Amino acid sequence: MRLFECGTLVPGCQWHTRAEEDAEVVRRTVEHMRTAHGEEIIRENMIENIKARIRNDEGAAAA
Repeated sequence: MRLFECGTLVPGCQWHTRAEEDAEVVRRTVEHMRTAHGEEIIRENMIENIKARIRNDEGAAAA
């Protein structure tokens, strides 16, 4: 399971998402950036920043 925590990119944001594939994590995160943070244009560097912060969810593996 892969995990992205928005607070690693937007300080103070508590939103997070988990998915099996990085592509799904990125898709969900882009949607969150649009709806919660008002990002109208998602540039390639934003996608790269998101990808760089996706990590293995150690807690999900133990469950």
